[in-house]
Amino acid sequence: MTGKVIVTGAAGFIGSHLCEHLLDKGYRVIGIDSLTDYYSPERKRGHIKQAIGHKGFTLVEEDLNDCDIETLLDETECVFHLAAQAGVRGSWGSEFNHYVSSNIVATQRLLEVLKGHGSIPLVFASSSSVYGDTREIPMREGQSLKPVSPYGATKLSAEHLCELYHINFGLRYVALRYFTVFGPRQRPDMAFSRFITASLGDEPVEVYGEGTQTRDFTYVSDAVAATAQAMLYDGPQRVFNIGGGNRSSILDVLSTIERLIGKKLEIRFDAPAKGDVLDTWADTGRARAELGFEPTVSLETGLEAEIDWYRSHLRVMEGG
Repeated sequence: MTGKVIVTGAAGFIGSHLCEHLLDKGYRVIGIDSLTDYYSPERKRGHIKQAIGHKGFTLVEEDLNDCDIETLLDETECVFHLAAQAGVRGSWGSEFNHYVSSNIVATQRLLEVLKGHGSIPLVFASSSSVYGDTREIPMREGQSLKPVSPYGATKLSAEHLCELYHINFGLRYVALRYFTVFGPRQRPDMAFSRFITASLGDEPVEVYGEGTQTRDFTYVSDAVAATAQAMLYDGPQRVFNIGGGNRSSILDVLSTIERLIGKKLEIRFDAPAKGDVLDTWADTGRARAELGFEPTVSLETGLEAEIDWYRSHLRVMEGG
């Protein structure tokens, strides 16, 4: 075995892939996840099933706001903080309380514990949502940040907290701004997941807006490789864009899905969702130079893998 690491949000989309990657690298992994009902807890248990079967993995099924994190830190080489209440569209109204609790309060609580363990670095999963609906593209880490959703605001708040603990307590951290990660196990509320499940179920595909909006899509294995590499980084930068270089419009994505599935989709256009932005595009020069980040999976190859996964898992997931 290499050493011990902690992954919060271990049963989530990216978190479960990260756990498997770290286990394959020989690390002992403590996974923390409260298995919230934002989407089916049983679906999340399926995500983490392979890791649970590994002798190097331990699952702590608790909320970060209640978990005794201190007792888990002995001999820990890194904490990967992926636990969060996700989703732009769901972050409005009364649901905002959940975002504050999961994305800000839980992060601050984790930082309070880590400030007494200065040798343990933190890798924080942030989001391209912190940039907002900017015309400054490609987006660069140093530009102004103006999120246009409550979700984006909580992610930016968490980034600020990491920086405050770095300045005041010397906490080592790296914040990774993921750009639209996709692939097997993607959250059911995300666009590709909705498009694919509707297509395979012979149902209409719902698109928010006109479909001309663009995103920089990042395949999950590329995001995971960057995340694992960030653990080893001890250079001068602390924030990195992680984008796959697969910038495409939603209409182009739908055309690719039609080709891969082999049938014409019935597409229904709805009003744009509040908090969604028109375009995202990551400048990944810093991540390439400092982390050695090199995305390798194309949009079409990644979509094919996600479609194959849904074909084999759709029946299992019908309850959630």
